[in-house]
Amino acid sequence: MEKKTDRYVTFKGIDGDGNARRLVAMLRRHIDDPAITNAFWEKFKEKLALAGLPDAAHGRNRDELFLVHSYINNIRELMEELEDLEALTLLDRIEKESC
Repeated sequence: MEKKTDRYVTFKGIDGDGNARRLVAMLRRHIDDPAITNAFWEKFKEKLALAGLPDAAHGRNRDELFLVHSYINNIRELMEELEDLEALTLLDRIEKESC
């Protein structure tokens, strides 16, 4: 039986930031498509552009993991609609391990 890391005890061995960046790359493949994007995703991309730049975001350090966590339901809805199983699998992992 595989030993699972309890995220409430430690984040050791969990690459939350890396997983979030990978998910964002998967998401960008979709939301950068003019046929798929909309005003919501355009605003989301503006927030992504400020990820990791607290000076540009009025002192708020909203990294990719924060944005994935904040918009997890929107991301899930889009990935389900597009039937992106790889992204959904990663999203589930991020939710279980890091959110």
